[in-house]
Amino acid sequence: MSTNHPDPEATGADTPHLDFAGTTPYEDYVQADVLTHLQHLRSDDPGEMVFLVTTQVMELWFTVIVHEWETATRALREDRIPVARDALKRSLRELEALNESWRPLAGLTPAQFNSYRGSLGEGSGFQSAMYRRMEFLLGDKSASMLVPHRGAPRVHAELEKALGEPSLYDETLALLARRGYAIPEAVTGRDLTKRYEPSPEVEAVWAEIYSAADQNDELVRLGELLTDVGELVWRWRNDHLVATRRAMGSKTGTGGSAGVAWLEKRATKNVFPELWTARSHV
Repeated sequence: MSTNHPDPEATGADTPHLDFAGTTPYEDYVQADVLTHLQHLRSDDPGEMVFLVTTQVMELWFTVIVHEWETATRALREDRIPVARDALKRSLRELEALNESWRPLAGLTPAQFNSYRGSLGEGSGFQSAMYRRMEFLLGDKSASMLVPHRGAPRVHAELEKALGEPSLYDETLALLARRGYAIPEAVTGRDLTKRYEPSPEVEAVWAEIYSAADQNDELVRLGELLTDVGELVWRWRNDHLVATRRAMGSKTGTGGSAGVAWLEKRATKNVFPELWTARSHV
């Protein structure tokens, strides 16, 4: 027998179900209680909370985007371009939300960051396993990036698997090869554990596709979606660079990274490079 006593004004046909034997169905699905108790602060500074929660939110967006890109990659492998396009379109909105996650940290001053920076120890964003899976799906691979995760067998195994699998761009180029385009064997048969390097022949293929856009509408739309992804990744890297530069200048980053210098180098690189350079030849 229920011991709850709802507000009399709230009773009636439109009253939601309020009495549950255990936790609410919302809690069972969302696990909100778990999410909202993962914030274990390491300093007394009130600003640490927003830094930690923002970082955790970014990790959740990484997880969603990896899901979308893996969906797109499988669909391209199976020649299901509409399914791949839908996944890429969703990922664009998610990348925009990810990029907006920088806003709470965008105005962080050196003094504010220093008030809890020491509590981070050797922790650094480049150690994020899920972000590394994003980078691997973009074709930016390096076996050395598995090293920080040797102490976490499940995470290490997932990264090792991702390192050896085709990237989103690899599957795109394989699809073009199946369509009869002159993608060289050196590209389609390359070592998938290595970083993708630009190819003049691939650039020529994209220039050919874009030069006959009317006949290649499906492939042009795919190319434009990948270009949108590349642009938003570039914006992510630049927003990261600006936020870091404001918070710590040119000091060495946490975890021993070069900080701003390392981020500046990253910000100059484009993913899916021939989709950008081919435009000069159309």
